Amino acid sequence: MKYLSKVAAVTLFGLVLAGCNSAPMNTQHYDSSQYTVLGHSEASATGLLLFGIIPIRQNSRFVRAQDEAIKAKGGDAMINTQVQERWFWAWVLTGYTTKISGDVVKLKNVQ
Repeated sequence: MKYLSKVAAVTLFGLVLAGCNSAPMNTQHYDSSQYTVLGHSEASATGLLLFGIIPIRQNSRFVRAQDEAIKAKGGDAMINTQVQERWFWAWVLTGYTTKISGDVVKLKNVQ
């Protein structure tokens, strides 16, 4: 019985750690000779926190919003980036909406 409780504790700990991982939001600094500005774009992504502890698409929302904004203009990157965040609450969850806006650029020398 002790062995089973140890396995359950280790499994729960592993699940908690796996839920806390997120991808970094890539922001590069480019010289104006390296790109052509395609125009302004913005996009939003929402993540949820169920019961205050279970993340649902929570940690990837910054990257998802940035990728969607870049894709909307057919570019490679974003400059002059601004990040805004709103949140909402429901009975068993809290939602966080991240809005990314900026100028989408096409890089001249993509490697």
